[in-house]
Amino acid sequence: MIRLAIIGYGKIARDQHYPALTNHGGYELKGVVTTAGSGPDGVPVFRTTEDLLQALKGEIDAVTISTPPEPRYNIARQCLAAGLDMLLEKPPASTLGQIQELAVDCEKAGRVLFTTWHSQYAAAVEQARDVLAGARIASMRICWHEDVNKYHPGQDWVWGPAGFGVFDPGINALSIAVKIVPGKLILDEAVLRVPANRQQPIIARLKLSSPVADGPIEATFDWCPTTEDEWTITVQPVGGPEVVLRHGGSEIEIGGQAHAPTGLGEYPGIYAAFAKLVQGRRSHVDYEPLRLVADAFMTADREPAPAFEWRISNPPRNGEGNHAKHGGGVGSA
Repeated sequence: MIRLAIIGYGKIARDQHYPALTNHGGYELKGVVTTAGSGPDGVPVFRTTEDLLQALKGEIDAVTISTPPEPRYNIARQCLAAGLDMLLEKPPASTLGQIQELAVDCEKAGRVLFTTWHSQYAAAVEQARDVLAGARIASMRICWHEDVNKYHPGQDWVWGPAGFGVFDPGINALSIAVKIVPGKLILDEAVLRVPANRQQPIIARLKLSSPVADGPIEATFDWCPTTEDEWTITVQPVGGPEVVLRHGGSEIEIGGQAHAPTGLGEYPGIYAAFAKLVQGRRSHVDYEPLRLVADAFMTADREPAPAFEWRISNPPRNGEGNHAKHGGGVGSA
């Protein structure tokens, strides 16, 4: 039994992490850290990471860190110093340097580090990867379009430093892409549209390439108001059937025919994988999706977009994020 605590008990932790670890059967939730609200019935609640680590010293084996990205690295350093294994929500850190250093230090300390890109565990992603294994890519199109008002209502942190803007959901699409394409993805061009009163983009358009691709790889991420969300990846391999992942990787079509997904699903898959990593004392660190986002921010053309204001009447408190299933989960997190 893995004795676990959750740091950052916001919407994604309540809706996804807690049910998944409870249903797995191999975890015991010993405490949560939250700055607003309460925890599960009977589970101790702490206001700070320091309070939790002090109160539960020797009583927990691992932590899930499900805060917004900006404080995640410093929290992880505290947990590493306390000798804990770690499961990190996506993105694992605000910068490549942070996660690379953390990975090295966890290895030196013999601690398990798991960078969870939850969309990679969507129920149909492994099937897409299997179909495309060894294939060359004729073309690939990614469309991630959701309304930020729906999935992050009032959460100003998404527009600030390390908030990632539309890449908060878009990085999930990239995490699937790096999982299913049988070759490294390279960012060639990017255009970012940034609202006049915000620091992060509301629309991103990317052009990518790969040593295994003969044609275009294009991605569009859009956070503008929409009546219908879309999280679709369409891949045409050379000489093979078209593969379409829909609803963030939870549904798959191969050659125009729908196939039943075979995976556990996002968070059940994550906690099943983490249990195996802890048992085997192995880490799993993947920062390729973060690399692509960093490359986009470093090289993009920037275009102005109209000022953005929240379209809500009672915004929730900032602090722990509002990560929903597809927008904040398959889309954002």
